[in-house]
Amino acid sequence: MKDILKKIARIRLERLAAEKRLMPLKILERKASEKVASLDFLGAFSEPGTHVIAEVKKASPSKGILKDDLDPAALARAYEQGGAAAVSVLTEQDHFRGSMEVLEQARDQVALPILRKDFITDAYQVVQARAAGADSFLLIVGLLDSVQLKSLIEVGRAWQMEPLVEVHDLPQLHAALDANARLIGINNRDLTTFRVNLDISLQLVERVPQDRTVISESGIRSREDILRLSDAGIKGFLIGESLVTAADPAAKLRELTHDR
Repeated sequence: MKDILKKIARIRLERLAAEKRLMPLKILERKASEKVASLDFLGAFSEPGTHVIAEVKKASPSKGILKDDLDPAALARAYEQGGAAAVSVLTEQDHFRGSMEVLEQARDQVALPILRKDFITDAYQVVQARAAGADSFLLIVGLLDSVQLKSLIEVGRAWQMEPLVEVHDLPQLHAALDANARLIGINNRDLTTFRVNLDISLQLVERVPQDRTVISESGIRSREDILRLSDAGIKGFLIGESLVTAADPAAKLRELTHDR
């Protein structure tokens, strides 16, 4: 599993080149401009309470297929019924078995903000996200240099999408803050080894200014996990595997988000 992030990113770039040939940027921009206004993804975490970004993903590099008969539309509806604040959709094909079509299926079913989760390194992918109806997109600091990071944040804001900027360690957090990221995702999973440690969120949130919003990602499985992270000042929780594999995703979500 060593340094799988670079492997995934390399394959993703190859697919991106093919996507650009099939859909020129000008056509994609026209399609994106015709979409209804994006929803306020950042605003979904502003009110008191437990805010879960519930994830639609069929597979992962570490676990393989999570749900062979995954129905993205039905799962997105269950998340909305269960009280999710937003929905995250994996669109990477080779390791997560996602697609832009999966995102569009989810978008058609719910009135919640939708996050495009992928390995985004090019402005084309930001426009692609908006054209499919996404309201935000993931930027992984470990994949980007400072110029790329700042540029992609600006592109997102030009399309009225505030990105979720993901970090895993203190240097990456400093890079995100220097780029003026407003929504910081702390990934408890090391993307070079796929090991998970919730203490990563607890350690890094202390270094985040109060005017930023922090989301904890990966390895969150219980109400106890959420309360522990929430007490440290974390506003939202991106949860995938435990919801996707649940017999009743809506009930599992309610279990995770019920009041103290």
